Amino acid sequence: MDSFPRSLNPNKHLREQFVSNLPGSSMLEVSALLNNVALLMLLRHTFCSQTVNDACRSLKSYLASVALDYVFLVLPTLLIFTVLAEWVYICLIGLLLLLVFFTAVKRTYSLPYMEGPNASRASISSYRVVMMFITCLCILAVDFRIYPREYAKTETYGASLMDLGVGSFVLMNAVTSRQARNIKSSMSWWKAAFKSTTPLLLLGFARLASTLSLDYQVHVGEYGVNWNFFFTLAGVSILTSILNVPAEYSGILGSVILVGYQSWLTNGLNVYLLSNERGTDVISRNKEGIFSLFGYWGMYLVGVQVSYYLFFENHTTKQRSKHETRIRICLLTIMFCATWLMLLGWWLKIYSY
Repeated sequence: MDSFPRSLNPNKHLREQFVSNLPGSSMLEVSALLNNVALLMLLRHTFCSQTVNDACRSLKSYLASVALDYVFLVLPTLLIFTVLAEWVYICLIGLLLLLVFFTAVKRTYSLPYMEGPNASRASISSYRVVMMFITCLCILAVDFRIYPREYAKTETYGASLMDLGVGSFVLMNAVTSRQARNIKSSMSWWKAAFKSTTPLLLLGFARLASTLSLDYQVHVGEYGVNWNFFFTLAGVSILTSILNVPAEYSGILGSVILVGYQSWLTNGLNVYLLSNERGTDVISRNKEGIFSLFGYWGMYLVGVQVSYYLFFENHTTKQRSKHETRIRICLLTIMFCATWLMLLGWWLKIYSY
C-alpha cells in the first residue's frame, strides 16, 4: 500500500473518496453528450449570421452575441451535463429535430465560421472555445452531487466525459502547432523546448505548491503524487522538440508509439501502474503521469499529421479550400468510424467469453 503520510483533514478524505473508484459510463453516452454540444453550436449559428469580427464592432452587438452564446451554449450544456443527464439521448434527438426544422425554415444554411478565407481558423477557434468551456464546467461541477458520477474520471478501466480532457488539449495543441503548419524554427531544439515549456512548468509548479499549501485533495491514482496536467503538456512538448519529425510522417511515428505503448501495457505495465505500491524515487511516485506521456505523445503526433492533411498544403501555411477540406474530413470520419467499429467488435469478442 501507499506508504506516504496522509492528511489529518477528514474533509479532504471525504472529497477524495467522492471522486475515487468511479466506473465511468459508455462510449455511446459520451458521444451523445459531445454531439449535443455540437448541435447547440450549430443552432446558435442558425440564429445569428454575424461573425466574431462583426459582433465586436459595437458594444451592443457584442453584448447581443454574448447573450446568444449564453442562451444557446452555456445554459443548455450546463443543464444537459447535470439535471438533464438522464435524458441525454432525448435531448440529442430533440436538438437534431430543432436544427432540421430551423434549417428548413431559413432554407439557406451556412455557418459563418465556415465561410471565407479564414474558415478553417474560425472552425478551429470554435472547437477550442467549446472545449475550454466544457473543461471548466466539468472541473467546477465534479465536486457537486448534481454532476453525475459516471461523467467523472474513471478509476482504472472505462470511459467517461472527463477522461477526454487531457487528450482533447493535446489534440488541440497538435492541430494549431508549428509542426502541423510546417513552420521551421530558427532556434535550436533545446531553446525551442525551453521557450514552449517554461510557462507550462511554472503553472505546474504553481499548482503543486498551491495544492500542498492548501492541503487540497489530489487523486493520486490520476497523475501520481506530484505530477499534474501542466507537467504532462510540458513533457509532450519536450519530446516533440527533441524528436522533430516532419508533419507528413509524424502520424506514422505516432501510430508506432501508440501501438508499442498499448502492447507494453498489455504485457505487464498496466499491473505496475494500477498497483498501490510506490517507492521513494520520482518515477515511482509519479508513475501514472510519467508513463502516460508516451500515449499522449503518440496522440499528439497523429494529430499533427491529421491537421496537416486537413488544413495545409505541402510545406506552406496556405490553407486548403473549404470544399477540399470538407471532403477530407468526411473521408477521415468514415475511416475513424470503421476503425472504431472494428475495435469495438474485437473488444466485445474478447470480453464476451
